Amino acid sequence: MDSSEKLFTQKFQQYLGISTDAPVKTIAQTRNLIQEIEEATGIKPAIMYVSFIPQKLVTGRSIDRLSSDNSSGITVPTAQDQLELVLITSKGAVIRKRIEGATREKVIAVANNFRSQVTNLRSQEGDYLAPAKQLYDWMVAPLEADFKAQGIQNLSFIVDTGLRSIPFAALHDGKQFLIEKYSIGLMPSLSLTDTRYKPIKNLEVLAMGAASFTDQKPLPAVPVELLAITPSLWQGKSFLNDGFTLENLKNQRKDEPFGIIHLATHANFQPGEVSNSYIQLWNSKLKMNQLSSLGWNNPPVELLVLSACRTALGNEEAELGFAGLAVQAGVKSALGSLWYVSDRGTLGLMTEFYQQLKQTSTKSEALRQTQLAMLQGKVYVSGGNLVADSDLVPLPPELVRLGDQTFKHPYFWSAFTMIGNPW
Repeated sequence: MDSSEKLFTQKFQQYLGISTDAPVKTIAQTRNLIQEIEEATGIKPAIMYVSFIPQKLVTGRSIDRLSSDNSSGITVPTAQDQLELVLITSKGAVIRKRIEGATREKVIAVANNFRSQVTNLRSQEGDYLAPAKQLYDWMVAPLEADFKAQGIQNLSFIVDTGLRSIPFAALHDGKQFLIEKYSIGLMPSLSLTDTRYKPIKNLEVLAMGAASFTDQKPLPAVPVELLAITPSLWQGKSFLNDGFTLENLKNQRKDEPFGIIHLATHANFQPGEVSNSYIQLWNSKLKMNQLSSLGWNNPPVELLVLSACRTALGNEEAELGFAGLAVQAGVKSALGSLWYVSDRGTLGLMTEFYQQLKQTSTKSEALRQTQLAMLQGKVYVSGGNLVADSDLVPLPPELVRLGDQTFKHPYFWSAFTMIGNPW
């Protein structure tokens, strides 16, 4: 575990350009942390490392995996590296399993196929369930008996390159999606995550967004989304269009320490430098490398929500940006989507999510219940209204014209991922 934790921590530090002096969490510290979360939330979590391990040493020295410098005796990534799972829970020994036949080349190929099928709304069940089942068999099934023996309810995935943009919620065991059994989170590394637990129910939300843009497609559901969140579902303030500027975002947070920041706008995680990725404000782009200057870590923002973001799926740098969002923003947790989901699907998910957030002890469980509601057909559009948890939200004419719709297909719900602290 120590080598994977160290490797992933250093990768994110390097890409995000953050301090490299953070101590790497030990197994004992990780176990203590899990126990604390268990006591605070009543939910039993587990930390899961999913990484590719070289099958043999390059020059006979011990595996270090922290560099691609072959001459120094350090192994380099190859297509034949083997999948390894490491499980840490509050009790018992660390469980480590290497998955025979699951090479980097094979796993990444199936992961790419899975993403292409699940992001296609026209794909049939058989198209996405085959790769979903194969990934499940490699990444989850070998540890399932251990989950059951310990009553595990929450899985935090810390995963290798090429796997960070997998919609883990939609992995499938042949009968059920993973989300039907566990709440799920994606961490960059444990050492870079602020894992302190704080109940979120009494915090206020600062909700901002834009419905129209000069160089991007409009988001006609955004005004409805902001209105549905606050003051209807949550206490706080909202600002639309010309109120959604960098200056106002800074001033509002400075005047009041909002615990939740909700940004209903386009956001893109792009290949290349961190500065290539951005959040679209009303009159400017907020680049991801500027997030750390906003002071959202003092006092800490408990949850940042980006309700219309997308990631360059399968690209290592874009994946690092997405999985590192909470770290980059200085927030404990972030909710974002791996691909751009339809305006109506996003509105449905966000409306249901804030209802669930009031009723659950952790953010990832609120997301799980939201995704289940969509999967089970409890969130849908009918007769010009969005129906979520039996509440009716009238839609604007642009969205009414699209007709009735359910959101059962994983395209609509599995993109949304809890990043950083899932509790």
